[in-house]
Amino acid sequence: MTKVLDRFLNYIKFETTSDESSTTVPSTKNQLTFAKSIGKELEEIGLKNVSVDDNGYVMATLPSNIKKEVPTIGFIAHMDTSPDMSGKDIKPKIVKNYNGQDIVLNEKENIVLAVEDFPDIKNYIGETIVTTDGTTLLGADNKAGIAEIITAIEFLIHNPNIPHGDVKIAFTPDEEIGRGADCFDVKKFGADFAYTVDGGPIGELEYENFNAATANISIQGTNIHPGTAKNMMVNSMLIAMELNSMLPVNERPEYTENYEGFYHLVGFNGSVEKTDITYIIRDHNMKKFENKKETMKKAVQFLNYKYNDIIQLNIEDSYYNMKEKIEPVMEIIDLAKKAMLELNIQPDISPIRGGTDGSRLSYMGLPCPNIFTGGHNFHGKFEYIPVFAMEKATEVIVKIIELNAQ
Repeated sequence: MTKVLDRFLNYIKFETTSDESSTTVPSTKNQLTFAKSIGKELEEIGLKNVSVDDNGYVMATLPSNIKKEVPTIGFIAHMDTSPDMSGKDIKPKIVKNYNGQDIVLNEKENIVLAVEDFPDIKNYIGETIVTTDGTTLLGADNKAGIAEIITAIEFLIHNPNIPHGDVKIAFTPDEEIGRGADCFDVKKFGADFAYTVDGGPIGELEYENFNAATANISIQGTNIHPGTAKNMMVNSMLIAMELNSMLPVNERPEYTENYEGFYHLVGFNGSVEKTDITYIIRDHNMKKFENKKETMKKAVQFLNYKYNDIIQLNIEDSYYNMKEKIEPVMEIIDLAKKAMLELNIQPDISPIRGGTDGSRLSYMGLPCPNIFTGGHNFHGKFEYIPVFAMEKATEVIVKIIELNAQ
């Protein structure tokens, strides 16, 4: 299954950064270019019903090679990379036989993947690791998942002695900006259940994720010359800071873990006259999630009372915890867990501190937990992935398909 690395290195040549400000689907043309390339590859390896629609969604089928009926299984990954950092002209570094020391990503800029900062990398001593050159992200999120799914399916095509039912695969645009499931046709896809291959280190198996909302806040100040501003100037930036100070400090991302939710200030664009700020609100527990939104509303209500209605607040829910939809079909978690154990991989069942296409797809009628790709430090210049982890992910996909046929 060494093809998985070659595929991955080819896929990251495509710039597929999504764009939240765009109103098109996909949000960037480059994603559609990549989708068409993937579609062509799927046809070449022999998959059936290959389609690439105008919105950039790629779907294909590996037909069953057994007579009995078994559930139709699906595997899904996303094609876009995060807008948090450039995904253009990615120049991967391949570190063979990793020695457990710091890795200099970019000597000129003195960018170092330091063991002290990222101690998990010492788990891969002796392995081959793919890193960035320190100027872009790597794109393992989620092109590693795409490479792993396609390599697994090609392996099954070349090994027809391995029994399997119908297998559906799909690749989506715009997951990183929360739109990956917007135009996903669950009926056309035709799977009984699926897995997103979009997780992190080896063993991750996830069926819980955040409930998520976005709060957009606009504050209208009054700008007066500072020399004559007394009792007249209203500095909208200071009111934004006041609002932020009213939210619980210990409920920021940098102070939370596991099942702890947060308020995360992700955008601040301001002047004395007008300030726009954006928060994302997250919590696994629905009651706590609703309480967080209510706290935000009450803070704005108080400041509007204090400053005479100068703040506009809009809160929109983004996605919900898939746990509610997965718990009735826990056999699909047991299936993935069994596949990992048979490959001597210890399953790490833990909540996602984020979201995937699977969370929304689960609410659209397609139960869709998440399994690992093998990558670390997604969305930034310190992203890396061990090659053997990609190979293990590929093996897990094959094993899940094989066990499903039994």
